[in-house]
Amino acid sequence: MKFNDQVRFVRQNMKKNKTRLFMTVLATAMGCAFLIVLASVGFGLQKSIVDRAVGDRLVTAIDIYGIAAEDGVERQIDEKGIAYLRSVDHVKAVTYRNNVRQTLRSSIDGTAITPGKVINVDFAAETKAGFELSAGRLPQADDEVVVGYHIRMPAEGFNPGDELPSAEEWLGKTMSLEASQFEADGIERKKSFSVKIVGIAAKPTREWLTDNSTYIGSAAMAEIEGFTGTQWGEQRIVPDKENPEGYEPPGLQDPRQYNQIQVIADSARYVKDISEEIRGQGYFLYSVADDLKQINLMFFIMKIGLVFVGTIAVLIASIGIYNTMTMAVTERAQDIGIMKAIGAHPSAIRRIFLLESAMIGLLGALIGTAVAYVISIAVNAGLPLIIEGFMDEKVPDDFRFSLIPGYLAALSGLISLAVALLSGSRPARRATRIDVLRALRRDL
Repeated sequence: MKFNDQVRFVRQNMKKNKTRLFMTVLATAMGCAFLIVLASVGFGLQKSIVDRAVGDRLVTAIDIYGIAAEDGVERQIDEKGIAYLRSVDHVKAVTYRNNVRQTLRSSIDGTAITPGKVINVDFAAETKAGFELSAGRLPQADDEVVVGYHIRMPAEGFNPGDELPSAEEWLGKTMSLEASQFEADGIERKKSFSVKIVGIAAKPTREWLTDNSTYIGSAAMAEIEGFTGTQWGEQRIVPDKENPEGYEPPGLQDPRQYNQIQVIADSARYVKDISEEIRGQGYFLYSVADDLKQINLMFFIMKIGLVFVGTIAVLIASIGIYNTMTMAVTERAQDIGIMKAIGAHPSAIRRIFLLESAMIGLLGALIGTAVAYVISIAVNAGLPLIIEGFMDEKVPDDFRFSLIPGYLAALSGLISLAVALLSGSRPARRATRIDVLRALRRDL
């Protein structure tokens, strides 16, 4: 008996008792939908809580503290190291923050402001990494800068909890940065550089931290270095009686070193792989994502538990499949007798009934999966409105209470199929044991 003939025979038999078939498929669909919806809560919460956290730069960032050297650890990374880090797969950006190595006198509209650090950053990399702003935008021109949230901090008498004048009032204003350098004869030269404030950095998350820095791009840093003739604008120390040798900082032709380096991964799931690869090259690093392993493990265990509970619902639905197949064997005893009389092999008869139970399981899984997706969409759309209405709490726009990944739907389908085959196996074996003569006499 060909497979196509078996399928046709099964379909004809399934049409004979549509009501019973419908109820059996409905029970299977309900069990499958319950499994998917229940497990989707675990996936949704993990996506919204863990992935929302790890999507933040705090977790996707890998801090580089140095690289192994012959005499210990080299704390600074050279340009070759930066190029290597940027070449690693799934690295979105590599950022650095190097301080201008002298205090630049800052003023706006001729009024001096509290001097803070002037920090050189790569704004192209920071744009990819997600430099957080409280107002304005990131620089797009060479003479544009971002200032710290506390840029208007007074020189004295400031406490982290004090209210400061809004830094947003300085957006669009021109800031003057005055650098100085000593000649070999001890004469000090000065030069002012004008930059435009276009962005305000986000407020530090830790209340005791203050940020009154000025963040400049590579072009502005190159202007300062062009004036000083030294890396990062460092000042020369001319010889005197106490220091007859003086101090000549690294020149522009010397190998450049970078500090406060962060490697930003495309996603938190790549952080581990990136960390292992660059550790293998001798880099010393740290990532907050390493501390989230236990959280992910907790959600993994929770999802397994929810799938297990949902599987119980499918097992309950298997009772209906077993009952349906048992009755099908009883009702089709004469057909089975005829098939045996014309030489049908018992395995072919068993396969027919297993095929019918499998079709019931798959049909229930398809309907249940479709229903589960509809419920998931409704929950994600309606539950935030309920929370906002009754609890007066704002739910983030991208927060998802339910998420059904493709492999969850596939897993539920496999579970439903396995349970259906298990439920139909005993009635199928019973069908192969029916006596031909008694079946033809309909004497069971």
